[in-house]
Amino acid sequence: MTPRSPNVTWHDAATSRDERWSATGTRGATVWLTGLSGSGKSTIAVELLQTLVARGLAAYSLDGDNLRHGLNGDLGFSAEDRTENIRRVGEVARLFAELVAVVPVISPYSAGRDHARRIHEDAGLDFVEVFVDTPIEVCEARDVKGLYAKARAGELTGFTGIDDPYEAPEKPELVLDASSKDAETLADEVVAYLEREGKIR
Repeated sequence: MTPRSPNVTWHDAATSRDERWSATGTRGATVWLTGLSGSGKSTIAVELLQTLVARGLAAYSLDGDNLRHGLNGDLGFSAEDRTENIRRVGEVARLFAELVAVVPVISPYSAGRDHARRIHEDAGLDFVEVFVDTPIEVCEARDVKGLYAKARAGELTGFTGIDDPYEAPEKPELVLDASSKDAETLADEVVAYLEREGKIR
């Protein structure tokens, strides 16, 4: 059950979802990019957002690192905190999915991603799970943030893929090969999927 504060009431907007989608020309959805650190999620998200906005579509990116600068800044990286982090991200994405919410976030546990999908589906919104399938060897070779080196040196514990698990999606809507294709090409693959499924014009 989704947690809720006591003595609160959900307030519906005066405009219907169909009215908002008609005005923006966009059928809302969350595009949830999951994968290891360094897999290319955020880089793909940047390209995807640029493409969607250039087409005049209402879209916004909810980057996992950015959310930890504010909304989730009180959370660490224990299993419990990671679970709460993804719960919060999923709830915010559900609100933003009235537009196209692009969500690049490691989200290592399948239960967290399943929860995000469930609350979207319960609200009648589309949830598109995109697995950025980059082998850990490639991610570690990139080591853009220097985190793998710290984890290998024992300076960083509970790091996904090293001493904490990453549970790969079993049935994602889309799998991207970020080890052999550039971010622009991969963003185009996501756009093509959204078009094919009738989620954007």
